[in-house]
Amino acid sequence: MASVPSLASSVNQRVADALASALPEAGGADPLLRRSDRADFQANGILALAKKAKANPRELATTVVDSLAAGDLIKEIEVSGPGFLNITVSDRAIIETLAARAGDDRLGVPYAANAGTTVIDYAQPNVAKEMHVGHLRSAVIGAAMVEILEFTGEKVVRRHHIGDWGTQFGMLIQYLLEHPHELDHKSEEVSGEEAMSNLNRLYKASRALFDSDEEFKTRARARVVDLQAGEPQTLALWQRFVDESKIYFYSVFDKLDMDIQDRDVVGESGYNDMLVETCKLLEESGVAVRSNGALCVFFDEYKGPDGNPTPLIVQKSDGGFGYAATDLSAIRDRVGNLKADTLIYVVDARQSLHFKMVFETARRAGWLNDDTKAVQLAFGTVLGKDGKPFKTREGETVRLVDLLDEAVDRATAVVREKAEKVGLSEAEIVENGQYVGIGAVKYADLSTSAARDYKFDLDQMVSLNGDTSVYLQYAYARIKSILRKAGDRTPVAHPELELAPAERALGLHLDGFGELIAEAAAEHAPHKLAAYLYQLSSLFTTFYDQCPVIKPEPELVVAENRLFLCDLTARTLSKGMSLLGIRTPERL
Repeated sequence: MASVPSLASSVNQRVADALASALPEAGGADPLLRRSDRADFQANGILALAKKAKANPRELATTVVDSLAAGDLIKEIEVSGPGFLNITVSDRAIIETLAARAGDDRLGVPYAANAGTTVIDYAQPNVAKEMHVGHLRSAVIGAAMVEILEFTGEKVVRRHHIGDWGTQFGMLIQYLLEHPHELDHKSEEVSGEEAMSNLNRLYKASRALFDSDEEFKTRARARVVDLQAGEPQTLALWQRFVDESKIYFYSVFDKLDMDIQDRDVVGESGYNDMLVETCKLLEESGVAVRSNGALCVFFDEYKGPDGNPTPLIVQKSDGGFGYAATDLSAIRDRVGNLKADTLIYVVDARQSLHFKMVFETARRAGWLNDDTKAVQLAFGTVLGKDGKPFKTREGETVRLVDLLDEAVDRATAVVREKAEKVGLSEAEIVENGQYVGIGAVKYADLSTSAARDYKFDLDQMVSLNGDTSVYLQYAYARIKSILRKAGDRTPVAHPELELAPAERALGLHLDGFGELIAEAAAEHAPHKLAAYLYQLSSLFTTFYDQCPVIKPEPELVVAENRLFLCDLTARTLSKGMSLLGIRTPERL
């Protein structure tokens, strides 16, 4: 089905046409329509146009109003102040537009006209290391952006740039070579916990030996050379670490209700074969120069405390490659082979300087340009209730699995309190506890602008009140309950009815879903979708309090129309929450 124009876009077009008629030189000008507390919409663009044309803005606004006859779309329009237009749309237009949305699986949301190919780099754990709370935001924000962009029609390529290369692997591989059974499994079915336990034990043992035994340290360093040279036995042992780590990674992502595919995991090692050529291209083009034996890119705007330029080191003086060489090679691959026109890096804000330098280097080299851009979707830190970086009581970084398990436990307790009233089985309590707990963690992250730090407070996250995912999930479950209790009365749109204020407010907000999705996609701002859904739930609560749906039983056509608004609200909530990666149980 074709997309459904929103009321805002329809009104905007009508006002733009009237403006062009009243002031021909303003043809194509934007009336700057926005939602308003004084009416449904307010157009603010006339003041600037009148000033440019040396016309009286209020007289111009009056001329525009005279040519905008009230009718099927616009119920009322008035000039306000120095030339604003306050516009109220008709009740019929609201319900007819919503009915068209309800008839479409996509709720009338259009595909983006300029859809292209985006590579999103997110959820980047390290091989042989445990995932901690610091890995949460990249995974959650990145997964939401994937869903939002794909919904707009963008072709999205997922990339999980795992840390699977480096000098520490010489130590690990050498130890495994000398203790070959350290990664053996007790059974065919290997849990993520067992995999991580093996890796932790091996890492601690190899590190202790590396620090205490000079001969082992020498052998471990030689093993790094073998790894970089591609020696078969060394590579095979390295692959065992990668495979063991994936068992663990995937178990954590499964807890997060995220689907991570093998084909999307392309770690640092995936670009090894490109590093020499990347350096050669940068040096031959003059983008990078040798400085004290290292290959560096310099920037006038980035200086250290001593006032000297801070370079991006692409290749070290000993011939080794740093993160910059790998990141630049990844850009070449994503632009050249994957044909991406947008690269999004969901990475901690503390790495912003590194990525500014990498992106600027890629632009100088011609790998990025006006048609191919790279952006860092930088995120802030997860804080404890005390406003300090989230740590355990012992001062250690919080394990991600522990945090997720606790969230599910807390949420299950909340669900269990309500279970008897709703009639949930034990299996439903357990399932809903997972959906509510994981949803609470995701929503707390996504309802905050990515760039800001946020406090991790489980008590607040699983609260039924306030801006939480549980509030939204209960709103959805409540609507599904209303629809079940409606009996033979079914959702039917009745454009001929006059709407109550709460019905109008809910309807206008429902109609803004498509424009909100486009905004969240363009600005890489999933928190805007979270805010929209919270407001939708709040407006529904007001509507349900003020507009009887089941009891006291309203007239049939009124009941059908209100059930229609209920049904479309539930569908919009469900679709919006799914784009954030959050489940909506039908009974809660």
